[in-house]
Amino acid sequence: MKKAILTFATITSLFLVSCGSHKEEKTEELKLTVTSPLKKDTTILREYVCQIHSIQHIEMRALEKGYLEKIYVDEGQYVKKGQLMFQIMPLIYNAELQKAQAEVDFVEIEYQNTKQLAEKNVVSQNELALSKAKLNKAKAELSLAQTHLEFTTIKAPFDGIMDHFQVRLGSLVNEGDLLTTLSDNSEMWVYFNVPEAEYLNFKTHATEENLLKVNLLMANNQLFEYPGVVKTIEADFNNETGNIAFRATFPNPKQLLRHGETGNIEMTIPLKNAIIIPQKSTFEILEKKYVFVVDKNNIVHTREITIASEMPDIYVVAKGLNETDRILLEGIRKVKENDKIEYKYEDPKIVLPNLKVYVE
Repeated sequence: MKKAILTFATITSLFLVSCGSHKEEKTEELKLTVTSPLKKDTTILREYVCQIHSIQHIEMRALEKGYLEKIYVDEGQYVKKGQLMFQIMPLIYNAELQKAQAEVDFVEIEYQNTKQLAEKNVVSQNELALSKAKLNKAKAELSLAQTHLEFTTIKAPFDGIMDHFQVRLGSLVNEGDLLTTLSDNSEMWVYFNVPEAEYLNFKTHATEENLLKVNLLMANNQLFEYPGVVKTIEADFNNETGNIAFRATFPNPKQLLRHGETGNIEMTIPLKNAIIIPQKSTFEILEKKYVFVVDKNNIVHTREITIASEMPDIYVVAKGLNETDRILLEGIRKVKENDKIEYKYEDPKIVLPNLKVYVE
């Protein structure tokens, strides 16, 4: 019996020591770090899906009917303005030109004879005028035949890069048939759509210094080395999407960008009096963001927030917090709703510049 009493006393003593140790450990754990949102003017980076177009991108089409006699260029080749690209068999048009030239020569002789007779008053001035009109008509037909012949040779209208051929050597092409396309990639036009609210914010805060300067994030997730400038904004919003189209112009001296590429435009937008908090002070439940707010009695409460923008290590809060709130900075997994904590407060002006997102 005496042995049983000693054993019970020993167990009781161990239990009390264990409880005291656990309570002390819990108290130690709840000495957490608290900070406040920082209210300041800042800029955020917005990304918009974009389509990349050549500054000039045209279809090269046949202007006359005939067999494709020669192709002087190759697919993907860089061509210079005025360079010969295609030749449609010109035999018929050469014959028409020669016929028209012969007609001009014949009518010219007639006109000269009539002129001499008119000077001698053998024929009337009306007959001379009729002969002159006949000559002018023949010259016009000669000019038309010359134009048709020139249309059989197709030259590059500007410096650019050839696309693939739509026809092959020896093909019979009709007037208007597509031969290929030609792109001038010296500059690129990049189109992207901006929501109405962001457009209004941007136009309100834009200045001459930061006027519509943007960067291009290419499909390989690399930043294009040359910045662009938005020079055009369309006049109307799309009623179905609520967006308005912007067009940025990018220099392309290395010909890296090609017509039809996609990417993302990065545009810096200024924000006045933004509410900024560390990312690590937030947690997520069912795709909604929350923070722990500490009240005047040192009790924590969960509060839902809406994120306006995300940047490295920080969030810009659209609603849910103000600069006087106190939020739990570290240890968000160590507390629950209505826990009373002990904490140390850190100024957000010190916290934010030294942030790094980490996993607890």
